Amino acid sequence: MAIQDPIQQGLASGWKHIDASQVAQAQTLEADVVIVGSGAGGGVAAEILSEAGLSVIIIEGGPLKSSESFNMEERRAYPNLYQQAASMKTKDKAIGIFQGRAVGGSTTVNWTTSIRTPQNALEYWAKEKSITGLSAESLKPWFEKMEQRLNISEWAYEPNRNNLALRQGCEALGWDFTVIKRNVAGCWNSGYCGMGCPVNAKQSMLLTTIPAALNRGATLVSRAKVSQIEHTNDKVYGLKAQALSESLKPTGVELLFKAKHYILSAGAIHTPTLMMRSKLPDPYNILGKRTFLHPTLLSGAMFNDPINGHAGAPQSIYSDQFVWQDGAEGELGYKLEVPPVHPILIASKTLGYGQSHAELMAKFNQLQVTIALVRDGYHPDSQGGQVTLTDTGFSLDYPLTDAFWHAARRAFASMAELQFAAGAKQVLPISEGMPYLSSWTEAKKAIAEMDLAPLKTVVASAHVMGGCPMGEDTKTAMVDSEGSSHYFDNLSVMDGSLFPTSLGANPQLSIYGITAKNASLLAQRLTAKPQ
Repeated sequence: MAIQDPIQQGLASGWKHIDASQVAQAQTLEADVVIVGSGAGGGVAAEILSEAGLSVIIIEGGPLKSSESFNMEERRAYPNLYQQAASMKTKDKAIGIFQGRAVGGSTTVNWTTSIRTPQNALEYWAKEKSITGLSAESLKPWFEKMEQRLNISEWAYEPNRNNLALRQGCEALGWDFTVIKRNVAGCWNSGYCGMGCPVNAKQSMLLTTIPAALNRGATLVSRAKVSQIEHTNDKVYGLKAQALSESLKPTGVELLFKAKHYILSAGAIHTPTLMMRSKLPDPYNILGKRTFLHPTLLSGAMFNDPINGHAGAPQSIYSDQFVWQDGAEGELGYKLEVPPVHPILIASKTLGYGQSHAELMAKFNQLQVTIALVRDGYHPDSQGGQVTLTDTGFSLDYPLTDAFWHAARRAFASMAELQFAAGAKQVLPISEGMPYLSSWTEAKKAIAEMDLAPLKTVVASAHVMGGCPMGEDTKTAMVDSEGSSHYFDNLSVMDGSLFPTSLGANPQLSIYGITAKNASLLAQRLTAKPQ
């Protein structure tokens, strides 16, 4: 069956799209609002502001891709759709980071898990981080709006075998588990969400809000990297960008963007980086600090029956049994989920080399993987990381503290217990030197004594948050609770960099809901008639 490509259809209908790799000389573009970034924040803001009748330009550093080029191959998806070809790491190389780099941002490549901001996080923000107007009650209509807009609903089908093991383990142990809500429509249940949806089922920004904005006359500029925010006193008066080649290298052509209002939605690394590089006011030295990752641990398990974790919805069950067990400020909690099990993804995130690695990969289809996402940013010994500028870009220093390693040991034990309860024959905590463990009794003892350390223990992240926190107290926040800059009248931030802690939940729906609220308030201000 032929799949219609709505992006190609939209371009043929006359969408305003500028591929900066094809621009031969300097240009100046103007609009009411310029948005840097096209992910969860930028996409939602673009639709809402263009809907309000404002002219909008969306600038994206990555390329415009579509189902026409999503071929379900890791070797093409990672270099084409991810920051640093999905090989980004923290400064000491101890944490691997997955972030999207294409129109739609990480929403184009994420695994569709959609969870509202946990009430525990919102209550902590109000109590400790001077945030106002963001309670579960006040956000409810905005979450409902975005859930309807993006067809976010509980996955109605039987989980794939990888997720089923998580559910079965929880059922056997009496642990909490939840069926995940996913932003899909007409999903083929193929399992290749991380490589761009080839059948246009994933309701990412690429398929929903950005086309809606383009249909209302917005302009999309792809392969353009914003390098400088031009500002004076309390006003931003322009953005300078570099055109990038098809291989995303600077071409030497400069683009200038001018607007009444500017929105930064470049994500929790690139928004603070751009602000720091542009020397925006930061009197309390906040930018780039308290960057959070939900640093994630992996546990493999071998089952007798085929798991085939590459097939079927990547994430459809999660467990919050341990996320808030000791309260927000107690020991670091962790969320249990599973990842899709694709060859390159797993080969690069497991251990060993030569024969031992080959043996693991030979059992690929029997391999179930559970992950524990550690909730960072609440405990005094969990201050996250710091983004700093370098001559070639940025680095993210994320120290793995004692509080993290205590949580890691507990998480490895929880994952092993769960996997054995689900019927695993062997469990392999993904940390160098650990053998296959053949029973929960053996695993409990081995994990209590295992040596945990950076680079030895595999840690990964697909959730980057913080670095430009919101709040009413300028000593701890760069923008207010509505995302408006404390220092510039015409600058807002609408992305995951706003979060003053991690969420303890996958972030996309939090960004959708909070951006919908803040972008709607901004649209009202920008379209209000002078009194």
